[in-house]
Amino acid sequence: MQEELLRFIADEEDAGHTVRDVLQKRYGVSRRLLIRAKFKGLITRNGQLVFVNEKLQTGDEIAVMVTEDAEETVPPEDMPLSIRYEDEDLMIIAKPAGLVVHPTGNHASGTLANGVIAYWQKRGEHRRFRAVNRLDKDTSGLLIVAKNQWAHEQFSRLQQERSLHRIYQAIAEGVVEADSGTINAPIGLAEDSFITRQVRADGQTAITHYRVLARGQGMSHLELKLDTGRTHQIRVHMSSLGHPLAGDDLYGGSREQIGRQALHAYQLSFVHPRSGVPMVWTEPLPQDMSELAEKLFGKQG
Repeated sequence: MQEELLRFIADEEDAGHTVRDVLQKRYGVSRRLLIRAKFKGLITRNGQLVFVNEKLQTGDEIAVMVTEDAEETVPPEDMPLSIRYEDEDLMIIAKPAGLVVHPTGNHASGTLANGVIAYWQKRGEHRRFRAVNRLDKDTSGLLIVAKNQWAHEQFSRLQQERSLHRIYQAIAEGVVEADSGTINAPIGLAEDSFITRQVRADGQTAITHYRVLARGQGMSHLELKLDTGRTHQIRVHMSSLGHPLAGDDLYGGSREQIGRQALHAYQLSFVHPRSGVPMVWTEPLPQDMSELAEKLFGKQG
């Protein structure tokens, strides 16, 4: 199935430069994606095939299309989706706790991917599911889905540059004494485990910034910002400080107050890769965390 990745009209800044240079330098098209477009797709100028070494003139309309290497194998399943934003490149979805993002051996169906594929197919769109930021099954909050390979590459670049900003809220056990701080501790797989992570010297760099929003009844309400996106990063880092998240029994938390880790992807912000417009979304705490915050700290989270 062929999909359009980019369409733009050359301006005075583009005039005199080759199609290749403009696609790579101005629009961030990777060499790999450019090769795919040349040999497994189409690159046109004003509706006609164009070579990438040809020079542009002001007013030229360039379109880049690629053919997917393989059809999406995730079967469609109708489910309610909380879509907060959608355009030609991306979707912002509020994921509820308990929903797996992508099919795995233990969760072959009923995932967010199944629901998104069904949503697209109803609209006559045939796309592959590409989640930008993965959220654990029991973590709620905002998630980005890239709608084409170009957009996915742009978000990968934003992540590498640390300009895709993610802010979480969490409720942790114990009273976190410092009002704010940074946890810079590498994370890797725990010994004899394929699931559990731990802070270990030979792990991958992991940096979490935190700020205390409230304290009460032996618990702390935190805002956390990630510089890196390691699996279970916030859960591992807070547990390593002796403050596991409420409900996170995998990392030492108790389920007495809440039946899942009290972690919510609260805010996303980035500069849109196509339009260059700064974008920010926030998603209020879901009911279980909001009620717990009110019970512990005397206010809604």
